Amino acid sequence: MLTDRFWKEERGAILVEMTLITPLMIALSAGVFEFGNLIHQKLLIEAGLRDAARYAARCNSQLYTDYGLAAINCATNAENIALYGNVAGTGTARVAGWSATNVTIDIANLADCRDAVAGGVTQYRSATEKVCIVRAASTFQYNGTALLAYLGLNPITLNGVHEERYIRF
Repeated sequence: MLTDRFWKEERGAILVEMTLITPLMIALSAGVFEFGNLIHQKLLIEAGLRDAARYAARCNSQLYTDYGLAAINCATNAENIALYGNVAGTGTARVAGWSATNVTIDIANLADCRDAVAGGVTQYRSATEKVCIVRAASTFQYNGTALLAYLGLNPITLNGVHEERYIRF
């Protein structure tokens, strides 16, 4: 008779259900937050690389010296733009922990230019037979929160690359 009463009793059922579901919901919510943070940092890195490559593709330090101005270092300026969003390299970095050691800016030399047409296939639309490319690349270790370490997924490496045609006005 005691067991009949136990099976028919409904008080406390919600408490049992919540006790079973709460850990799963917390883990799921933490996973969504962590993944969103990872994607956000990846997008910030890609935006920085895109801005840096665009600047480097149009930067011409020779123009400054021709007009008697102090020469500029296009690669360093582009690196600062990638990291901080400005040429001076001041302020807060786009991504916490992302530094100059994580970013490389390759401004094309004439010897490194690529064929516009290779093997009969048009690689780049161009009036010249060679096309020079500026490449901004980065590798960054995303450590995230303790959730990734708990799951054994720590650290995750975020890579990004952006290439622009060398214009140099």
